[in-house]
Amino acid sequence: MAFDDSTPIYLQIAEQIRTAILNGTLKEGDQVMSTTQYATTYRINPATAAKGLNLLVDERLIEKRRGLGMFVNEGARERLGSQRRATFFDEVLAPVIADAHALGFTTQQIITHIEEAS
Repeated sequence: MAFDDSTPIYLQIAEQIRTAILNGTLKEGDQVMSTTQYATTYRINPATAAKGLNLLVDERLIEKRRGLGMFVNEGARERLGSQRRATFFDEVLAPVIADAHALGFTTQQIITHIEEAS
């Protein structure tokens, strides 16, 4: 994984884990890479890695098990999916539709492209 310069690394770590949970790469009960593993693998400050993991603990997507590490919580995928579905239309699709209209596409053309892509 390469980090980009436009977003803080801890947010990129959190998003990478969220994506892995959502797409099933990380399943409920799976162990997440430790802060130390992140730090050594990606040559980053351990505090940066910890900050990203702690965001996910706060979101109840992962849990710390004393002496064992961090694990994906039961229900994490469903909870994350629900959150993403709740904001998808406003945060993702609405701006795309607005851009398409600004470019001169009709609503029917947009619908046709969506159906062809499905």
